[in-house]
Amino acid sequence: MAAPDALQPQRWHRALATLLLFAALTTARACHHLRTQQRSFAWDSLRLLHNIDPSPPQDCQHQAPTFRFPSTLLRNSHPQQAAATALHILQHLFTTLNSSSTPQHWDTKAQQELLNNLHHYITNLEQCLTANGTLLKTKQGPRNLLLSINKYFNNIQHFLHIHNHTDCAWDIIHHEFHACFQHLHKL
Repeated sequence: MAAPDALQPQRWHRALATLLLFAALTTARACHHLRTQQRSFAWDSLRLLHNIDPSPPQDCQHQAPTFRFPSTLLRNSHPQQAAATALHILQHLFTTLNSSSTPQHWDTKAQQELLNNLHHYITNLEQCLTANGTLLKTKQGPRNLLLSINKYFNNIQHFLHIHNHTDCAWDIIHHEFHACFQHLHKL
C-alpha cells in the first residue's frame, strides 16, 4: 500500500511541470504571433481610426494643440524598452478612446473594433514583456520615458477638458492619434 502513496508526489510534480511547460509554450506562441500581428496592427488601427470619423476635420484653428508627441521616444534602440514604451502609449490610447466623452457622431462599431484591437494587442504585449522579464524592469527603469508619455497624455486630457470635449477638440485629438499610431509603427 505504500507504493500508491509514494507515486502521488511524483504525479503532482509531473503535472506541475507540464503546466509550467504549457504556460511557457503558450507565452512563446503569443509572442511569435505578436510579431506577425505587429505588421498589420498599425495599419488596421489607422484604418479603424479613420472609420471612426471619416468626415473631413472641422476648421479648428482657434484651438491650437498644446502638446506634441515626444520625439525622444523614437530614439530608443533597445527592442524591449521600445516594446515597453509602445505598451505604455497603447494603454493611454485605449483609455482615452474608451472615454465616455468621445463625440456622439463617431461610428460606434469602428470605435469598438479599434478598442478590441488595442485590447488584444496590449494583452499579448503584456504577456510577452512579462515572460521576458521586461515589464517589471521598465516600471523601475527609465523614468524619463514614462514621464514623457504621461505628460503627453495628460496634456491631451487637459486640452480636451479646457475645450469641454467639443467635436472640434476631438478632431484635433483624432488627428494626433493618427500621428501617434504612425510613431508607434516606428517603435
